Amino acid sequence: MTVMPVTSERAIILAPLGRDSQIALMMLNEAGFDGMVCRDLPGMCSELEQGAGLLLISSEALLNSDLDPLLHLIEQQPAWSDLPIVLMTHHGGPEQNPASRLGPQLGNVTFLERPFHPVTLVSLVTTALRGRRRQYEARDRLIDLSQSEQRLQSTLETLEQQVEERTAQLRQNEEVLRQSQKMEAVGQLTGGIAHDFNNMLTGIIGSLELLRRRLARGRTEDLDSLIDLGVTSANRAASLTHRLLAFSRRQSLDSKPVEMNTLVVSMGELLQRSINESIRLDMQLNDNLWVAEADPNQLESALLNLVINARDAMPDGGRLVVSTHNQHLDAQYTQTQSNLDAGDYVVLRVTDTGCGMSQSTINRAFDPFFTTKPIGQGTGLGLSMIYGFSKQSGGHVAIHSEVGNGTTVSLFLPRFGGDLPSETSEDTQQSPFASNGETVLIVEDDPAVRVLVSTVLNELGYAFVEACDGASAVPILDSEQRIDLLISDVGLPGMNGRQLAEIGRQYRPDLRVLFITGYAEHAAVRGGFLDPGMQMITKPFTFDLLTAKVREMIKT
Repeated sequence: MTVMPVTSERAIILAPLGRDSQIALMMLNEAGFDGMVCRDLPGMCSELEQGAGLLLISSEALLNSDLDPLLHLIEQQPAWSDLPIVLMTHHGGPEQNPASRLGPQLGNVTFLERPFHPVTLVSLVTTALRGRRRQYEARDRLIDLSQSEQRLQSTLETLEQQVEERTAQLRQNEEVLRQSQKMEAVGQLTGGIAHDFNNMLTGIIGSLELLRRRLARGRTEDLDSLIDLGVTSANRAASLTHRLLAFSRRQSLDSKPVEMNTLVVSMGELLQRSINESIRLDMQLNDNLWVAEADPNQLESALLNLVINARDAMPDGGRLVVSTHNQHLDAQYTQTQSNLDAGDYVVLRVTDTGCGMSQSTINRAFDPFFTTKPIGQGTGLGLSMIYGFSKQSGGHVAIHSEVGNGTTVSLFLPRFGGDLPSETSEDTQQSPFASNGETVLIVEDDPAVRVLVSTVLNELGYAFVEACDGASAVPILDSEQRIDLLISDVGLPGMNGRQLAEIGRQYRPDLRVLFITGYAEHAAVRGGFLDPGMQMITKPFTFDLLTAKVREMIKT
């Protein structure tokens, strides 16, 4: 783990005129932040080379000064760094603050108009340091990735050399078998994913090609089936990426109260279609089952994966039991597990009468890409996804199996301890269409995503305003424009979506915010990332989900 030096989060203050520097330092120290005051721009540049969390500069300090050393340091920042700068200005806008025009050259700049309240300064510094810490985290991850890449490159070079040596020997001795076993391991690692993605891409590309041909010939009948084929294939591809995120515990979980019996019953027809006719499906559901706390979509995916694994373990038929139970796990048991608290859990159990697993197979069952299926018939992500989902949900998963006597997989999810939300039929019947001129501010740097989101909102009757980044959105938020909801990408250039939301709530304290993100890291920290009145959806998302979230957040 990288240990950050003390200087990495300090605020360097440059305000040579008056008492601004001493006042700012006193405010920061009282709020628990570290800071130091510089007398001039060269001194600040010298200190900056030793490390800083942010710069706090008065606009007059930049006038009639040689800015080249500072601009050079900013330009030479590593890829992970985007140094936050708070520029203290005077009331009156650019005419009264010529230095404010340097904003594009300085980069990640936030303007602070004097005189300022301590709360405003502390809020800006808190936001800047939060972003700076994420930059440090990104730096650490890049270092880890670089080291992993070097190790991988070294391993690949070693493997390549071994393959070359073995190839010459294969013509003369029995090393053919050993080499084929090694290559089988590599093929199993990649074959399942490549096979699945190629099937999905075939469905997507093929359906689009057929649509284009039919439209070119003026044939518009039966297009729905081709559209459904393409959407289904695309959704399967999205599902596979979610499974990749799941075993690394980087998926976005939308945990809520789940009536597990209801969920299992609703999937009954799908589960029945997923198994062979020679397999008898038996559901044994506890009538007094507790309410679980989990992401229902991920729970459905986990159950389907378990049932498919059980089906594959019974090629000649058998009995498959899906059961639910209440169970209390005491401290004696949870201490033997990682990151598991003692308490009440709702258990989903899938039992088959198939071939079973040896202890060595059980020990590797949750490893990503490990599979006992032939090459091209499995990615080895099913159980690892379930393991990641259970741990990220605060739960547990266990396997009991004997060769020749079948397998039982038990998924433990925490018991929901709050009050169950009440849903009225009137709510479910409300129209998703806008009716009172509701307006949405869309902030997204990807033009394609921005167009698609605005098109959906337009079809629903919502007014919308667009911005391509945080800097363009701030003036809209600080205006008389009606805004009922802010939809913002998290990974915006410059000011990120979370920082934009905080600034927006300074202007509009009750602003509702819907984040959209394609970054796994953002998705994984949903719980600590979101404040009340904020929600998040991850890319790729369906327009039905976007519509539901917009309606839900605007109507509340």
